[in-house]
Amino acid sequence: MLACIPTASLFGVDADPVTIEVQVHSGLPCTTVVGGPDATCREAKERVRAAFASCGFEWPNKRVTINLSPAWQKKRGSAIDLAMAVGILLASEQLPAGSISGYAFLGELGLDGAVRPVVGVVPLAEAAGGDPLVVPAAQVVDAGLASSRVVGVGHLGDLVRALKGEAPWPLAHSPKPGHRRAPRPDLADVRGQAVARAALEVAAAGGHHLLLTGPPGGGKTMLAERLPGLLPPLTQAEALEVTKIHSAAGVLPVGAGLLDEPPYEAPHTTASAIALIGGGSSQLRPGAISLAHRGVLFLDELGEQRPVVLECLRQPLEEGVIRIHRAIGSATLPARFLLVAAMNPCPCGEGGGRRCRCQPGERLRYARRLSAPLLDRFDLRLHVPRAEPGQLLGEAAGEATAVVAARVAVARRRSIARGTSINALVPGSRLDELAPLDRAARRLLAGLLARGGLSARGLHRVRRVALTLADLAGADPPLTEEHVGTALGLRAELATLQAAS
Repeated sequence: MLACIPTASLFGVDADPVTIEVQVHSGLPCTTVVGGPDATCREAKERVRAAFASCGFEWPNKRVTINLSPAWQKKRGSAIDLAMAVGILLASEQLPAGSISGYAFLGELGLDGAVRPVVGVVPLAEAAGGDPLVVPAAQVVDAGLASSRVVGVGHLGDLVRALKGEAPWPLAHSPKPGHRRAPRPDLADVRGQAVARAALEVAAAGGHHLLLTGPPGGGKTMLAERLPGLLPPLTQAEALEVTKIHSAAGVLPVGAGLLDEPPYEAPHTTASAIALIGGGSSQLRPGAISLAHRGVLFLDELGEQRPVVLECLRQPLEEGVIRIHRAIGSATLPARFLLVAAMNPCPCGEGGGRRCRCQPGERLRYARRLSAPLLDRFDLRLHVPRAEPGQLLGEAAGEATAVVAARVAVARRRSIARGTSINALVPGSRLDELAPLDRAARRLLAGLLARGGLSARGLHRVRRVALTLADLAGADPPLTEEHVGTALGLRAELATLQAAS
């Protein structure tokens, strides 16, 4: 008898529908898995065999052929275990024909028959379909984000009894409201640093990448950690997209539901290129830049990062995606993030002052770790000095996150009204239409271009920042010399930032 069971296999942040075809026929007792399985899929037959023994089901004493269709597509992971078990039970007539019409199955089997959670249940549920979709009981809420009718099972024996009609099915569950993480750090905790706080607001309002330099203890990390709280909550579509990525990476807490807050990722300085951009030798997993999609990626100690790793950021910073090509296949992963980076002005951190222990050549080599093309992609670059003692010991706190976030939301609504989600994404071809310059502003930029102080890419980025400044001030274009001058002031050269220390 031939049985066909729908399931799915994960690849990158997406999943592909898979049909488990099981045929039990005469011949020497043998079980063969074909159709492009990886090692985990090939091992599934042993997990299923042990689960059968634990549950009291018979393993067919015939030749069993299991095909993972389509055969040309590589299958990965343990999510096919449950579908394989159901297929063998149906093909060996231990389940009545027609008992699984319309069903799809996802889940890993334990040797005792337990149905365990799987990595990437959200994209898997979207690809598998099924009415209903059967998933591990712990992941009903997560799978319900992508499938209209989901039921959960905790054990293979319970599933078989429900399919036979010997026990009732668990009730279908609906996903809970969006999952809330722990409260974000408040911007009011940052004392002083008025310019840096303003730059943080501009970055949040316009989606502009931000580079902070300065000596240790100035508050660079504190500022970066508070940036996600200034961003608006994710829309339903954005939240589902972010949740799928975190689910595919295996970092979505079981039962978390929808992630409706902008994510925040801060990989260690020793992170490899694959950990940062994604990939892998056996399966293409999303990296830190994809986990930060629709949120903030913070790179601390930028001067200590390996240049080859940093250069991997150039394409996703421009395009919002990362294209990964490996021998096992190719994938395009989302990577539209807001980059915030922090670095010391020199290896010792003091930047050439009386307390600096670095030679001029050491400071120069340290600065060269950041290439000009990558540096040009930071719209905002500013020096963060140590706060004055009076500011640190004073009682007056700065504006709270909620106050600044309200202004950011107003500025973003102005950008959306123009037809763009954020000003950082305004196409260069539309800058003359959406961000026209008055005569004084045009003269200022023309002088910089003539002296080589600004590249063509830099010109576009300065105009986008100036447009964000106008939005925060509630001013309509044309952009004035004040808007452009402030944008230029927030875009200091790296040598200037080092000298400021």
